Amino acid sequence: MGHGCGKVILLGEHAVVHGVPAIAAGIDRGADAEVDRATDTELSIGEVRVIPGDGSELGRALSALLAELGAGSVSVRATTCLPVGCGLGSSAALAVAIARAVQALDGDASSERTLAAATAWERVFHGNPSGIDTAAAAQGGCIWFTKASGPEPLRLGLPFTLAVAVAGPAASTRSMVESVARIAERRPEVFQKSLAGIEALVKNARIALEAGDLTGLGRLMDLNQMLLSGLMVSTEEIEFACRLARSAGALGAKLTGAGGGGCVIALVESDPEPVLAAWRAQGLTCFSTHVGAKKE
Repeated sequence: MGHGCGKVILLGEHAVVHGVPAIAAGIDRGADAEVDRATDTELSIGEVRVIPGDGSELGRALSALLAELGAGSVSVRATTCLPVGCGLGSSAALAVAIARAVQALDGDASSERTLAAATAWERVFHGNPSGIDTAAAAQGGCIWFTKASGPEPLRLGLPFTLAVAVAGPAASTRSMVESVARIAERRPEVFQKSLAGIEALVKNARIALEAGDLTGLGRLMDLNQMLLSGLMVSTEEIEFACRLARSAGALGAKLTGAGGGGCVIALVESDPEPVLAAWRAQGLTCFSTHVGAKKE
């Protein structure tokens, strides 16, 4: 049996692809997988069934993951309670869960091999992933992440609660990353200023998290959302969901993940229900999640 956490990015998405630090957190919801040896390799996720070589992205991702682990033929049964393509790391959670289940079958629980296999899977879907999704899926808790140095667990001054809403249809991470890259090419000076602004916010967010300053963290999340809007990755639906959350008492709200649709996160002081109720009244699917220290 293997498990992978879903994730949210508190601050730093898109900028992390360009070397800026980001802060992510594993969430309660995630993916699980069971693996048995088999004559022919197959992956089942609910009613979806794929095999290597069937031409699907999922089939190619499975092949890449198993090749990285040097695994033989296996039968994989996976489940997930994360919406696909909405910024909650559903793909990385599945990859980590499957990699861990395969490793358990072989009696090898190396975290380095888990991340390598999950990264091979993620490249099929996202081209050049930063690695933050797989790190959060594998570690849980709250992490500081850079492409150069990888993940570093953060010591939280206080645990905290987030409300999460699906604010729009799923968007392609690859296409959103490419759209930001085009902005960087066309307007490099403006883009570098945006990166510098996001980096400053992320560094201050680390201080706020370690001090347990949730009010300060919420304000920094709001400012990060403004800069993400400037990079053209927000949408009317995302902005509306953020406004609803703030008017219902959230300390801060922003998109999480690639944007262009997908999920919004809202930081709450204690009780997420007022924010969740405001979202539900507008027909949004939503839930809450608790973020604490890394699970040992």
